[in-house]
Amino acid sequence: MGIIAGLFIGKPLGISVFCWLALKLKWASLPEGTTCKQIMAVGILCGIGFTMSIFIATLAFGSVDPGLINWAKLGILIGSILSAVTGYIILRKRVTDSGYAA
Repeated sequence: MGIIAGLFIGKPLGISVFCWLALKLKWASLPEGTTCKQIMAVGILCGIGFTMSIFIATLAFGSVDPGLINWAKLGILIGSILSAVTGYIILRKRVTDSGYAA
């Protein structure tokens, strides 16, 4: 459950908060036509992370209990799928609402 929360909540929260902070401190500005909702959706898409997550899970659980690696991989898969579907839905809704669809 912690892996799912880290991928689906932690990454998007960290990315969104840092982007908000960078905007407030005038370190960055949003490109014209970009909304904060799109930044949040991209942050959610960043939760798709197999390679490093599986590598770290293997290092953490490999010598302790090999069965935990399977649970970690399942959590990584679920978190990545949740991130992919949610990010896609948010961005797809934005594209169809604003008439950018081809």
